[in-house]
Amino acid sequence: MQIGAASLAAQLGDWRDVPEPAHRALANRLRLLVQDGRLPLSVRLPGERDLAAAVGVSRTTVGAAYAALREEGYLSSRERSRSAVRLPRGPTDAEHADTGSDTIDLSVASSPAPGPFLADALGRAMTMLARHLPRVGYDLVGIPELRAAVADRFTARGVPTTPGQIMVTSGAQHALSLLVRTLAAPRDRVLVDHPTYPQALAALSRAAVRISPVALRDGGWDLPALADASRGCALAYLVPDFHNPTGYCMDTAAREALRLGCPVIVDETLAELALDIDPPAPVAAFLPEAITIGSLSKVVWGGLRVGWIRAATPTIQRLTRARATGDLGTSVIDQLVSTVLLEQLDSHLPHRRDELRGRRAHLLQLLGDRFPSWTVSPGPGGLSLWVGLDAPISSALAAAAPDHGLRLAAGPRFGLGGAFERHLRLPYGLPEPLTTEAFARLRSTADDLGARRTRVGPSTPAV
Repeated sequence: MQIGAASLAAQLGDWRDVPEPAHRALANRLRLLVQDGRLPLSVRLPGERDLAAAVGVSRTTVGAAYAALREEGYLSSRERSRSAVRLPRGPTDAEHADTGSDTIDLSVASSPAPGPFLADALGRAMTMLARHLPRVGYDLVGIPELRAAVADRFTARGVPTTPGQIMVTSGAQHALSLLVRTLAAPRDRVLVDHPTYPQALAALSRAAVRISPVALRDGGWDLPALADASRGCALAYLVPDFHNPTGYCMDTAAREALRLGCPVIVDETLAELALDIDPPAPVAAFLPEAITIGSLSKVVWGGLRVGWIRAATPTIQRLTRARATGDLGTSVIDQLVSTVLLEQLDSHLPHRRDELRGRRAHLLQLLGDRFPSWTVSPGPGGLSLWVGLDAPISSALAAAAPDHGLRLAAGPRFGLGGAFERHLRLPYGLPEPLTTEAFARLRSTADDLGARRTRVGPSTPAV
C-alpha cells in the first residue's frame, strides 16, 4: 500500500507555518501523522522528488526529513524502493505505552479503572470459570452467558434481541474491522460522519475502501446529505450517541427519519454516558436493520478488551465464518468479567456519570481561565470536548506538546485531508488534579509556540 504525493501533502496541512528549519518541521509533522495513526504502518511514502514538488520545497529538504525519521525508527527503506512507515523498537507515543515518565496523555478519551467495581466483578467471574474449564476455550461468537447479557441489555433499552443476534468481539475496534473486512471489498465506498473516531478511519484505511465523509452541522447530522451520499456505498459508519469527538447526540426525530441507501454500522461505545439528557433509544429501535457495535471500554475501562456486534442472525453467521480466518475468539475470563459488569452496570452508571459531570465542569473552567479565546459547545454526554482554536495550530500544538510533558490528539486526526486544524479534542476522563497540571503544560506549550512564531514569524520561507 502506498500514498501519493498529493494525498500526503493534503494530510500535512500547514506544516511550514512553524518557526523552525523546514526539514525539521516536515519531519515533525510526518512523525505526528504516524503517531496519530493517520499514516498506517507499512504504507510507502512518495519519493523525495515527488513530495518536494507537491509541497513546494527542495528535494534536499524532503531527503533530510526522511533521513531524520529513519534515524528515529519511523521509516524503513531499502535501496531502490520507497520509504515505508514503521514504529521504533520499544515503547513509543504511537503505542500509548506507559514509559514510566510523567507525560500526561490527553490524546485518549478514556478513564482509569474503577478499581473496587472491577475487582468485585473479577472475583465473581472466577466463581463462574469452573464450568468452562472442561471446554477447549475457543468460541467464535462468545460464551452464552455474555451473549445473553448483551441481548438482555438491548431488550431493556427497547430493542428486543436474542443471543443469536450477538457476537462477542475483542473490543469495538475489532468489531468494526471485522464488519468492514466482511461486508465491504477494497475500493468500495464507505460513508462516515465528519469528523469521526480516528481508529475507525484507520480501520477503513487498512481495508483499502474509499471513505466518503459527510460534514456534521452545528449540533448534529445533515440527514439529506447523508442519504444522498449513501447511494452506491457498501456501508455507512455513524456515531450518533455522544459522538466522538464532538459530543453531539442524534435526537429522536433524526433517528426516526434516518434512512440510508446502504447498511449502517452504528457505534454505541459511548451510548451509556448521557450526562445532560436521558440515554436515547438505540438507532436499531427505529432502523431494525442497523448493525450495532459496543463495548465496555469507555463505560468501565479500556483495559477490558471486550466488545460486541448486534446484527441479524444471518449476518452473525457470515461474520462467524469470516472471523475464523483471523482469530479464534475472545478471552473467556474477560467475557465472564464482562458478564458480571453488564449485570451490575446500572449500579455503577450513576456514579460514573456524576464523576464525568464534575470533571467536565472542571475542564470547562480551565478552558475559560487559561484559553478565553478558544470556543466550545459541550455535547450532552460522552468523554470529550471539541474545542475551537483561535488559529490553525492544532497539529503544531500536538507536535510541540511532548516537549512539555503532554500528549495531544490534533484535530486533523479526526478527519480527512488535513481538515480540523482549528480544532482540538480535549477529554475529561482524568482526575481533576491531573487535568489541572495538563492544562498548565498546555498553556506552556501554546505560549512557547506563540513566542517562537513572534520571534521568527510564520512567513519565514521554507526551502
